[in-house]
Amino acid sequence: MASLGTVLVTGSSGRIGKVVLALLSKSGRCTPRATARDLAKTDGLKALGAAEVVAFDLKDKNTWEGAVTGVSAVFSASLDPLISEHMEFAAFLGSKKEQIKHVVRISCFGADTNTNSYDKDTHVTCEGAQIPLMLQHYWWSEECLVKAGLPTTSVRGNFFMNHLLKNELENIKEHGFFQSPLGNCRNSFVCTNDMAEAAVTCLLEGPEKHANKFYDITGPQPQSMHEVAADLSKALGKTIEYRPQDIEQFKADFGPTRAEFFEYLRNGFYTRCSPDFYNITGHKGTSYAEYLSTKGPHGETGLEELFSSAGAIFTKGVDQFKDLANVQKM
Repeated sequence: MASLGTVLVTGSSGRIGKVVLALLSKSGRCTPRATARDLAKTDGLKALGAAEVVAFDLKDKNTWEGAVTGVSAVFSASLDPLISEHMEFAAFLGSKKEQIKHVVRISCFGADTNTNSYDKDTHVTCEGAQIPLMLQHYWWSEECLVKAGLPTTSVRGNFFMNHLLKNELENIKEHGFFQSPLGNCRNSFVCTNDMAEAAVTCLLEGPEKHANKFYDITGPQPQSMHEVAADLSKALGKTIEYRPQDIEQFKADFGPTRAEFFEYLRNGFYTRCSPDFYNITGHKGTSYAEYLSTKGPHGETGLEELFSSAGAIFTKGVDQFKDLANVQKM
């Protein structure tokens, strides 16, 4: 099959980006170009499969031109607090749409207004409240690419499995329990390996098949936190207890913006299992038990990842989203 040329992988050190690099390299169909704010990561990124590593920082526009030189397709992923910078970068990519033939964006379903008719002022369950700001921004992150005239595919994930328990490591290791406000509500948490596989399949099959497509990627089985605890206990070979956490305490730990999003994980909005992953890849997605025990293309099991520094992006007592309400759509 024909080569895709050079594919830029933003967020290369992130949980999905690492797997994207590995899968693109394995395909032999392109030159995977990794990005890094710190080029000291070069050897690690090349070990994952990057053919090239370039300096790139959404906060530093001076790095943008060099990163996209010669690129024909872009895998786009960025942290939630960088929505403003991402929208500016999307406009920059749009200025090169004769060169860039396809962008695959990592997102989250829940506030999109192209495929659905969400009203941002109407929360699913909380009277008088808006749709969570994080979800509105996920749609903005897609919309800006579409408005820039770029052939866009959005891979909209459910809540990531690797984020479920990252803030509870001390309790798990030292005390044999974890806390979460999600309770008995079952959610079809998604494995980030599956997010990467869906994204890479879309890149390899190209915009002819996947441009202007918006896929909801979920796990194959909705689970409560009690069931998550049972899977974790089996993987660790010891009993780990789930203890319900008051949502007000969670809000105090992580701020109101993240707590608003978690309300959607408590009210059944993310319970359903989507067929989109199967329709893209031809096989069922990864269960939480499989995620914990099976090595991904990047070489780690979910259990190893849980106890590593990877994906540790939230800190108790720090509200990463306190300024997001001030962000304006471009």
